[in-house]
Amino acid sequence: MINTIHKEHRLVGQGAILLCAILWSTSGLFIRLVDCHPMVIAGSRSFFAALFLLALRLFFPFRKNTANSKAVIFRTLLKEAPILAGCGLGYAATMILFVIANKLTASANAIMLQYTAPVWAALLGWLFLRERPRFEHWAAMALVGLGMFFVFQGGFAAGSFLGDILALASGVLFGANSVILRAREDNNPADIMLFSHIICAVISIPFFFLYPPAPGAKYFLSVIYMGIFQLGMASALFAYGIRRIPAVQAMLTATIEPVLNPVWVLLALGEKPALSVIAGGGIIIVAVIFSSIFSNIKKKTS
Repeated sequence: MINTIHKEHRLVGQGAILLCAILWSTSGLFIRLVDCHPMVIAGSRSFFAALFLLALRLFFPFRKNTANSKAVIFRTLLKEAPILAGCGLGYAATMILFVIANKLTASANAIMLQYTAPVWAALLGWLFLRERPRFEHWAAMALVGLGMFFVFQGGFAAGSFLGDILALASGVLFGANSVILRAREDNNPADIMLFSHIICAVISIPFFFLYPPAPGAKYFLSVIYMGIFQLGMASALFAYGIRRIPAVQAMLTATIEPVLNPVWVLLALGEKPALSVIAGGGIIIVAVIFSSIFSNIKKKTS
């Protein structure tokens, strides 16, 4: 009976991570569908994501006890606002750079280069958390370097070097964000994500006046979808699933994101990624999977 319950929990967790990765993978398509300034897109979707995460924070507390009333939660958020905002700056920059990169380069380039984040997290964790990278991490770094070479080769042909650079920077900052969340693991990591979206929305305000979006159903429906589902709900699903399945299994499941991202764009907009981008992206994904599996095996045998 207990094994059956545990199996059901694992299946539910696996499904949550899978749905999270699918939602994440739609970002490239919807960013391309909205014809307005990248900062307007980033700010709009972060505004709705912040509302969604704040609602979750108020109605589904991090720790279920009597101290987590709505008033207490608000006071806690206000008290820790400077720290949370400082920690959230990196992820806010990640989101902004990723949106801009999607406007400047192919969606496949943007997502593949951002997906170097796990390896950057290993390197930054060594520098700031004293978590020394092992053999599999260095091997993954070498493979990621090879993958980036192929992706950049495709980007040069498309004249999207700046977009590729911004996408790579987004990946580095994304990795840094994971290190920050790990350093604050005893607190509620969702609070950092909440403040990241608040920062992103506030920074984008001047761009709404400089480059006002054309009002229409496509704009509003797209940014509401990206804010509530592609960003907000995806984060909630990941937090739900990671408690029920091993981290390595979650990472392996999440690798569907960079694979599906250019697929949605290809089906909806007909944008075909270059063969060099596909090859480079495949190498990057293999590097991340190899590093995760090898680390998990060593952890079990140690």
